[in-house]
Amino acid sequence: MSGALPNTNFNAINFKNTQKTLFSETDSGKTFRRQVQGQRFSFTVSYPPMKRSEFAPIMAFIMKQRSQKENFTVTLPSYFNAQGNETGTLLVNGAHSSADTTIAIDGFASDGAGRLKAGDILKFAHDKVYMVVADVTSSSNAATVTIEPPLRTALANDSSVTYDSVPFTVHLTSDVQEFETTQNDNDGNLLFRYEFDVIESL
Repeated sequence: MSGALPNTNFNAINFKNTQKTLFSETDSGKTFRRQVQGQRFSFTVSYPPMKRSEFAPIMAFIMKQRSQKENFTVTLPSYFNAQGNETGTLLVNGAHSSADTTIAIDGFASDGAGRLKAGDILKFAHDKVYMVVADVTSSSNAATVTIEPPLRTALANDSSVTYDSVPFTVHLTSDVQEFETTQNDNDGNLLFRYEFDVIESL
């Protein structure tokens, strides 16, 4: 692991879900489809034009990754935080096996609908990030949360659940990183543009 990306003031994010499926089709049109484990999120992030003093720490951090070799974390901006009204400290309720898609969670701040919502992202006590696929209603400060993809790693009782400022563990997808200079700002400072692609590291 080689640290956390120091600047996440992105002006654009292209967020992707990759889930491999084995697919074949007979001459008669019958299809065979089988899901393959290994779903991953990936994204392209773009920065607005920056002065060199803003850009240099980012490029130095990217150089430290030694192209695709190192893993690092990226926390997406706050507009990727949970949509619901949850504020509690959430914990896994009971042990869960790998491949589970329904996770018992307690520690909700109060009860009712909309504690978490479909499309929210979660992270447990391992590197994989998951997505909530159905709105969550809590009762007695607990709820069952349905996620995709299936759990990659078993969960222990009382392990942590992160639903805001979720860090993605990623690596770069290219050995070539490039930036460009663009127009000067109003003070005459040369501006730099940069974007890069990453994918979850499993």
